Amino acid sequence: MARRMKERFSLRNMTLTLWETGRRPIVPLMGYPGLQLTGTSIKQNQFNHLVQFQTLSRLYDRFRPDAMFFLMDLSVEASALGLPVRFPLEETPSVESHPVQTLADLAQFEKINILGDGRVMVYLETLRHMRVALPCPVGAYVIGPLTLAGLLAGANELALKSILEEEFFDKLLNFSYRVVMHYASALREEGADMIMVLEPTAVIFGPQQFRKSLTPLYREMVGVFDDVEIILHVCGDTTHLLREMADTGVAGLSLDSMVSLPQAASVAGENVLLIGNISPVGMLQNTDQEIYVETYRLLEAMKNFPLFVLSTGCDLPQDVPLTNIEAFFKAGRDWRQEEKTLLSQARQK
Repeated sequence: MARRMKERFSLRNMTLTLWETGRRPIVPLMGYPGLQLTGTSIKQNQFNHLVQFQTLSRLYDRFRPDAMFFLMDLSVEASALGLPVRFPLEETPSVESHPVQTLADLAQFEKINILGDGRVMVYLETLRHMRVALPCPVGAYVIGPLTLAGLLAGANELALKSILEEEFFDKLLNFSYRVVMHYASALREEGADMIMVLEPTAVIFGPQQFRKSLTPLYREMVGVFDDVEIILHVCGDTTHLLREMADTGVAGLSLDSMVSLPQAASVAGENVLLIGNISPVGMLQNTDQEIYVETYRLLEAMKNFPLFVLSTGCDLPQDVPLTNIEAFFKAGRDWRQEEKTLLSQARQK
């Protein structure tokens, strides 16, 4: 129990503290590139907490990020509910079918406690190791309730049912929300400083539908987990949803590479962390010099916004060259906001 009582870190406070010294937190969404350092497979990391922690630990020692998340995996909760999931050795898992088409289909899943699942336990144990060993904020991922509902029913079917079968949609969404909250509560108990909610399916919503279906759930989540920073990540171009995402009350928004971060900052306001958003595809395909220049340009573009965390637009693929990650970190550490540096020095005198 003592290890769980370790004082929580705050990404927001760290961001403001580093801002006063003229630099930014560097927190890429990386995990899978660490497989290059351990010579292990994706499947080994997703089924063995000691393997996954070793991968993350070596990544931390290699790059020294300012915060660290465990491996991103959108299949954990679906697999724990008993959905058929394909587990290739060298690819991320995928849900193979979507069995919930009626409320009667949902009944068989309502009795499942996902905390008894072996893969859920792997991620809880991995987080426990991270909490004890890493001297930085540690974060976890959960799937978003809409995205989990999409895995249960199929994303296209869910979109139709949200219009044509509102009762089914609402009950399935609320069931998924309860599953996510159950898992998130366990992650908090194991010491998560941050929980990033992965909600890629939300990109199909318009602002009105987002406000109606998702805003109340996220506001409640923020209120329940008042000692953990909740971060919302929606893949793709979420420009049309920025105001709604910010109005949920989450601590931060993790935004994909196609979103203009300066524009996002003007919409989201001064109290929301913006996290992003170097392209993972670019990290995979570009040269280290190109990565350095792109990263430095992003830092310059965001130089007037205090609550900015340098990161990637989404999770980095396994085969991203480590030299490109090094270039990303080098640009982040080379850049300095001179006015803030001078202000901090003046205050110290």
